[in-house]
Amino acid sequence: MKIAYIGQKGVPTKQGGIEKHVEELSQKMAGLGFDIYVYARKHYTGNSAKTYQWNGVNVITTPSFNTKHLDAISHTLISSLHALRQDYDIIHYHGVGPALLSWIPRIFKPQTKVIVTFHCLDRQHQKWGVFAKLMLQIGEWAACKFPHQTIVISKTLERYSRYQYNTHAKYIPNGVAIHPTNETEILNKLSLQPQNYIVAISRIVRHKGLHTLIKAYNHLTTDQKLVIVGDGANSDSYVNEIKDLAKNNPNIIFAGQKSGADLTTLFSNAGLFIQPSEAEGLSIALLEAMLYGVPVIISNIEENQEAAEGVSLEFANKSVDDLKRKLKFALANPEIMNNLAIKAKARAASEYDWNNIAKETALTYQELAAKVAINITE
Repeated sequence: MKIAYIGQKGVPTKQGGIEKHVEELSQKMAGLGFDIYVYARKHYTGNSAKTYQWNGVNVITTPSFNTKHLDAISHTLISSLHALRQDYDIIHYHGVGPALLSWIPRIFKPQTKVIVTFHCLDRQHQKWGVFAKLMLQIGEWAACKFPHQTIVISKTLERYSRYQYNTHAKYIPNGVAIHPTNETEILNKLSLQPQNYIVAISRIVRHKGLHTLIKAYNHLTTDQKLVIVGDGANSDSYVNEIKDLAKNNPNIIFAGQKSGADLTTLFSNAGLFIQPSEAEGLSIALLEAMLYGVPVIISNIEENQEAAEGVSLEFANKSVDDLKRKLKFALANPEIMNNLAIKAKARAASEYDWNNIAKETALTYQELAAKVAINITE
């Protein structure tokens, strides 16, 4: 069965939750015998080849207008038009922005089944203006109305889709996988000691709440450094803003975008992981921290609570004072935090296993293919 993935920037992941999701899912599905085609953007992958193989996955590079507002939608359009000329059994869109164009194969390739995965309420992200937020809200409607099957990655989004759009979406969560390493070079480079630093791993965009974290950390007296791992995403003004907040504190380290062994090392050796986000889908970075056995502090938004409620320390969303109090408590009570981390690791391993998620996705594909066969015979 031939499956096309459209909407992600590409594989392998550099940063981005959808990209990490597609990276893991595409490899798992290829391992299960599906013929997987991932559409990618040259500026993201750095690979100019039109087609190539990566870990058993077929990658197709199509053009885009690489600007904040046109990159995703232009790439989705060009990829969708390319997909019309192929013999895919299923075209699987990722994200509510790309879902805006999921009508194209519904109309022009009716024998092909269409799936949309609803990853996040993107219109809540502060980086978008009024028009973009309007289009993303329309994209939510499209994600729930255009495809043969809507998938949501959290129970929060499942409830939202049902009540807001009267759509019974299928819940298949984000998964989590870790890749242990013994390398420590990045710790030496950043002058970090294992289990003696606080880490936040995310894109540097406003809805991730890093300004709240830096303001709270600036009020602490601790020898544990704060390491922020990630880069901006069309958010230069915000990057400058948080660096300005941190400029008088030499213990705040901006490590930049990391992947592979460096990212694994920073995750697995942290003493504390902070998720201060104001909006999420179902954060893969949070799930990874849990699976690595790192104690976590989360903002009390519904999406974070779904992943880590009962196995984390929570602070009131956007509250600098409450986060400061919770950081002080966590640093003063390592035994309590480590006990929570043990429970969090077990929860991540049982609830968010990629093998189970891949099997559930495979079943969804097979059910849609069976419906195609029935329609043809009828």
